[in-house]
Amino acid sequence: MILLTVLFLCIISTYSASVKGHTTGPSLNNDKLYKFAYSAEVYVDQVKASLQKSAGYRISSGVDVNLLWRNPDNDDDQLIKVTIRDVQVENVNERPAAKNIFKGKSTEKIIGKEYLAALQRPIVLELVRGKVKNFYSYENEPGFTQNIKRGLASLFQLQLHSGTTREVDISGNCNTTYNVRQDHVIKIKALDSCEIEKQGFTSHNQILDVTTKATSATTYVLEDSFIKSIKAEENYVFLLNSRRKTGAKIVSKQRLELKSVQAGPGLIAGKQVASVIKTLDSSYVAVTLVAEPAKSECKKCPSLSEHWQSIREYMYPEKLSKAEAARSFLSFIQNIRKATKEEILQIIRSENKELLPQVVDAVTSAQTPESLEAILEFLDFKDASTFTLQERFLYACGFASHPSEMLLQSLTAKFKGDVANEEIRETLVIVMGALIRKLCERDGCKLPAVVEAKRLILNRLEKAKKDDNVRMYLLALKNALLPEAIPVLLMYAESGEGPISNLAATALQRYDPSFLTKEVKETMNRIYHQNRKVHEKTVRTTAAAIVLNSNPSYMEVKNILLSIGELSLEMNKYMLSMIQDILHFEMPSSKTIRQVLKDMRAYNYDRFSKTGSSSAYSGYVTRGPDVSSTYSLDILYSGSGILRRSNMNIHVFDRNAELHASQVVIEAQGLESIIAATPDEGEENLDSFAGMSAILFDVQLRPVTFFQGYGDLMSKMLSATGDPINVVKGLILLTDHSQEIQLQSGPRASTEFLGGLAIDISGGMEFSLWYRESKTNVKNRVTMFIAGNTEVDSFFVKTGMETTLEVETALDFISTVQFSQYPFLVCMQMDRVESPFRRYVTKYESLPSGRRYTAKRGKAELLAGNEFPLHQENSNMCRKVFGAKSDSSSSWF
Repeated sequence: MILLTVLFLCIISTYSASVKGHTTGPSLNNDKLYKFAYSAEVYVDQVKASLQKSAGYRISSGVDVNLLWRNPDNDDDQLIKVTIRDVQVENVNERPAAKNIFKGKSTEKIIGKEYLAALQRPIVLELVRGKVKNFYSYENEPGFTQNIKRGLASLFQLQLHSGTTREVDISGNCNTTYNVRQDHVIKIKALDSCEIEKQGFTSHNQILDVTTKATSATTYVLEDSFIKSIKAEENYVFLLNSRRKTGAKIVSKQRLELKSVQAGPGLIAGKQVASVIKTLDSSYVAVTLVAEPAKSECKKCPSLSEHWQSIREYMYPEKLSKAEAARSFLSFIQNIRKATKEEILQIIRSENKELLPQVVDAVTSAQTPESLEAILEFLDFKDASTFTLQERFLYACGFASHPSEMLLQSLTAKFKGDVANEEIRETLVIVMGALIRKLCERDGCKLPAVVEAKRLILNRLEKAKKDDNVRMYLLALKNALLPEAIPVLLMYAESGEGPISNLAATALQRYDPSFLTKEVKETMNRIYHQNRKVHEKTVRTTAAAIVLNSNPSYMEVKNILLSIGELSLEMNKYMLSMIQDILHFEMPSSKTIRQVLKDMRAYNYDRFSKTGSSSAYSGYVTRGPDVSSTYSLDILYSGSGILRRSNMNIHVFDRNAELHASQVVIEAQGLESIIAATPDEGEENLDSFAGMSAILFDVQLRPVTFFQGYGDLMSKMLSATGDPINVVKGLILLTDHSQEIQLQSGPRASTEFLGGLAIDISGGMEFSLWYRESKTNVKNRVTMFIAGNTEVDSFFVKTGMETTLEVETALDFISTVQFSQYPFLVCMQMDRVESPFRRYVTKYESLPSGRRYTAKRGKAELLAGNEFPLHQENSNMCRKVFGAKSDSSSSWF
């Protein structure tokens, strides 16, 4: 009986071992040679295009597999030898001979004799329970041939039970899910979970960036406990967020199919893997299955100096409004990123004054350590004569797509040192604020350079005595948007005088509503209702806007509505327009406002029939499936009919993000003495002043002053030419996305999207005392160029697709005021000119020898210009303004 029990236990143990050995991974038979047909295909094309017309190539070969060794103590521990043979390279799609870059070239010529020999040297895999425990190959083998072998080796890795696990293969350490049904296994790899060294960067704002989607699925068919066929497909899709029709895809396919099983070599005797490997070939070494970086070098690419000479003619100031300037700017950045500090300095030091500002834009936008070192070595902030170059450098830093800690550290050091020009010193700290915000948005708030810069700005603001210094640090905080700065901004908003109070309030207005606490709203309510002191109307209206845009309570809205009718005429009209705009545009607080309006004390004819010329209005510039853009125009006048504030904003947004594309604010004060008018309450002692402030792509720029003081005002009026004052002019890098991708078939892929902007924003303010008329004009001239290149590099062949978009446009905002009567006549106009729009797609395949195939398609169209519709009251007023004008020309001075 005991003997039978022992025998039974032995049988069960043997059976269990057998089941385990043949269900946890594939198993090869002894003394057999498995002959497979293998192919790896790569396709590159537009996202929705058919693969039949894609650019790409196919590598095909035979693959021999045989069992070298099986662990005598564990059937699941096997060494298999894999040999690639009879390699062929061809087009992935049939193509006429004239368009076939591989025509007439042998595989040896295409790949190279040494590389082909390396590719066909066998590899050895140690499979334990179906997973590749060790990958044995030859030391110092070329990276690209090694990666092709890694891609093939990764196919032999599978498990024969369903479930999710972490698995290391050519793509890195990835979450992998298996779905097993009899002899069919489906392996899904979550590519976004793969831990592998990643190279590249993204734009700071999601709207300007690129979305990447990646999938990987492999289907196994098994027969006699080993692989009969494998089909693997990997897809990468890249979409430009601002225009999702523009994008690219990479499709990588692998196929392995068993053709025959023949008699093969016998097993190698041994108990340890190391001894077996040494017996087989002592040159074998264990290398990682994860891919190694491998990219071919450009042998015929022009030097930085040669490239600059080829685009130099397009970079003159008078040509910056053309698309070719933006295209050249982007290509120059790409080349600077590959250049040394000495090569960059050579161009900077040899260029003339006309072109140097554009060179500075590009060098700063490249954002490499070499380019930063070069530009900092060239610029001398102790020299006031290079003001323009210093300003262009600083603004390019502010618009940086992926700023580094080193950049902020460098600017902080410059700010602490000697700066010859006070305007540059002010711009320095304003840009530091922008960099603090961008680094904090990327979880860099605790970086030493960020901590130091924050401390510097807050400490110096606390110690500042002069209004100019206070203003400078408040502008920096307006860019930084630090949560810890909110109490400081509240203090200046409520206790500060005139422009300081207004600046602090507009800084608070830029914060996300989630940061606007109960304390913030209480302070804004006190400012609006003047509970503690009298405030200028510009500060009060900003405070009201903050309350209404931050989830106001029923009583907060009711108190604001009840105040209408008790205000000055123009402020009454402005607040009414603001409320009506919120309702018209269905802003978040509109629901609460509608509830309050059911109360007749808040909503009655006396309150809502106030006259005046001030207004606030919002509308759509564009509405699309991907992104939409809105504009808002609000104008506030003094009781005497002189412009107090003109504010134009453009926002771009999608479902998940928002971008403050531009804001141009023209402010004036203390001008009543010109027309012998009475100032409004709280504004009796204001100095004569007019200026302009701008925000561009979420970055507050240094404000520009038209005149300061009565004497300066009269001097400017008597010598005025009518020419607008420039606010910002230059080249800006907006979209900046670079990504390196390891395909599971072995090749390295990359995608790069760059978007450049040539921009010119100017504004002016004119008066005619004779005609009692004033006019403000804001001109926006913009040229945008976007270039995308998606490429697969296999060292011996490159295939890819280039996409370009270009548009040239202009947007003008003009407001005309006639104050010869009351209520005075106000006409606002917002016009967009006809805009040429062009897009091109070029697919290509190329060999290192220079043989190249390209297929280019394009489309050009003219986007109609239009005058944006404002409210009906404005249209009626414009008819009166232009109908009342005489045919004779005005005398402006």
